Amino acid sequence: MELDLLYLDRACLAVAKPGGLLTQAPLGIDSLQRRVEAWLAAQKEPGGKVYLGIVHRLDRPVSGVILFARNVRAARRLSEQFQARLVRKTYLALVEGRPMPDAGEWTDYLAKVEGEARSVVVPQGDPAGRLAILRYRVVQVLSDRTLLEIELETGRTHQIRVQCASRGHPLVGDALYGARTLFGPETDDLRQRLIALHAAQLTFRHPITRQSLTVTAPLPPAWHAAGVSLL
Repeated sequence: MELDLLYLDRACLAVAKPGGLLTQAPLGIDSLQRRVEAWLAAQKEPGGKVYLGIVHRLDRPVSGVILFARNVRAARRLSEQFQARLVRKTYLALVEGRPMPDAGEWTDYLAKVEGEARSVVVPQGDPAGRLAILRYRVVQVLSDRTLLEIELETGRTHQIRVQCASRGHPLVGDALYGARTLFGPETDDLRQRLIALHAAQLTFRHPITRQSLTVTAPLPPAWHAAGVSLL
């Protein structure tokens, strides 16, 4: 099974997740985890054991870098980095309209909607609210859309999607949060619809050597079809 492999050593590996694919799923359902496990098993001698530790996830319609651990010690150390907000996460987001100013920081409190797979902005002090902080800058301005580079300080459910939409700039294709335009190939399968959010880069410390590593995932074809161009 082919993978878009971005980094590989004996402690961890990183791959580019395509949009529309689950990071993790129950047995019998296709997921990035199953594909990576199958690929690793094919590299080993028959009967060899495969360990794959999931240390973070991306929403199904989102593409980009996913980092996995290949042993228990690496999984623990990488998970600790994510929990302590030591991993630098950089995203590209194509939004409707143009946020102003061209760079800034957004701080909100987000809460999950009970019984639904979405989040909303709530007032500070709401017992269900969790602090959400991101920094953004404008990278490219199109006729009715804007490409943003976003760095997450926190990692809340649907954080980028909610914070952009709450300011009147939903991600292109993100109908759940009010987008009016589609992104990527048209499909009647709602599960396969894409949104214009790409986990472009992860910077972390290697779980064994402690050296800083940066892994970058190239933009998928749908982005170029949407008019995005990065020099």
